[in-house]
Amino acid sequence: MKIAKIEDLHADAGWRTFSFLKITTDDGLVGWSEYTEADGSRGLTAVIQGMAEALIGTDPRPIQAIDSLLYVKQVQAPNGVNQRAIAAIGNALLDIKGKALGVPVYELFGGPVRRRIPVYWSHCGSYRVRNHELVGVPPLRTYDDVAALGAEVKRRGFKGLKTNILPFDGEKLTGFGPGFGRTPGHPELNVDRKTLQAVRDLLGAFRAGAGPDMGLHLDVNYHFKTEGYLQIAKAVEPFDLTWLEIDTWDPQSLALIRSKAPCPIASLESVTGRRAFRPFLDAYSTDVAIIDVIWNGFLESIKIAAMAEAYEVNVAPHNYYGHLCSAVSAHFCAVVPNFRIMEIDIDSVAWRDELFINAPIIENGDLIIPDRPGWGVDVNEAAVRAHPPKGR
Repeated sequence: MKIAKIEDLHADAGWRTFSFLKITTDDGLVGWSEYTEADGSRGLTAVIQGMAEALIGTDPRPIQAIDSLLYVKQVQAPNGVNQRAIAAIGNALLDIKGKALGVPVYELFGGPVRRRIPVYWSHCGSYRVRNHELVGVPPLRTYDDVAALGAEVKRRGFKGLKTNILPFDGEKLTGFGPGFGRTPGHPELNVDRKTLQAVRDLLGAFRAGAGPDMGLHLDVNYHFKTEGYLQIAKAVEPFDLTWLEIDTWDPQSLALIRSKAPCPIASLESVTGRRAFRPFLDAYSTDVAIIDVIWNGFLESIKIAAMAEAYEVNVAPHNYYGHLCSAVSAHFCAVVPNFRIMEIDIDSVAWRDELFINAPIIENGDLIIPDRPGWGVDVNEAAVRAHPPKGR
């Protein structure tokens, strides 16, 4: 068996683009992975193609050897976009290997520890504030609407939800993104009383609508400095969060926040590679280590999870993409012992399901891991080509 062809495909997903890597062997097997060029990854497709062209004509099955070789070839510029390219290639090769052996990928790693994966509804409310027309739902305009959404999450069987800061501007709810340069406040990243009150109002509305048993998560990304995160942590205390999710590149700052926070802290979603995770674990800086399996790659992710377990830290996948990414993340959740809960986007464009074959099934707040060979989810090429992304 040899790698014969490597292709990239892209589909309009409303406010973003879904991107796919297709690797075909000389005997007709196809391996799929999903990746994104958003969030600092512009140009990732070119990096993937540049790395992968040397693999044409080689055996796709010794995946660790290929993964290690690709790492060595970019060792002077590790992590970042290079790691995300290695991840996309390795994930597609695992799909091939599972299909070649006729088994799900999780069977290649000792078999599943669990077959039902608890999930939480991510970006709950955020997409409905920014993109309700594309989601096909009424807009979220007030905190009363937020409470109604909380009740919907509960009614649909989910045990947890995660939201982002959604301030009220006097007329409607709005987005908040200074840490990404999307709204004012960058580069100072200071917190003010209005923002703190918005956090209280938002979490209060979700708690009122979803009830006392709902797991509430708040993700504040890179939007503040250490001082601001400490003030946010104080503001969320009355709402009994499952976790407060924050991002910082300083392990000691994160450890300080964790030591003073009234709730668990989750972090590290943007970190790639074991070497980069290590200082955060050494500092005991987070209660839950969030690992992006799409950016790190499946092989690297299970190694990071094993390292985290030595520090008595559980892990959760960073997963906000399409159904193929959800399947890859579910396989990760199935095999790592120190699993916490899995992120998943429920709101998306109306045509998302068309882009995939055998989309994952969610039942009463659990994702049922697929038992088909490979990842168990394939890409519907005809549907992808029918929804070309804007600007390509």
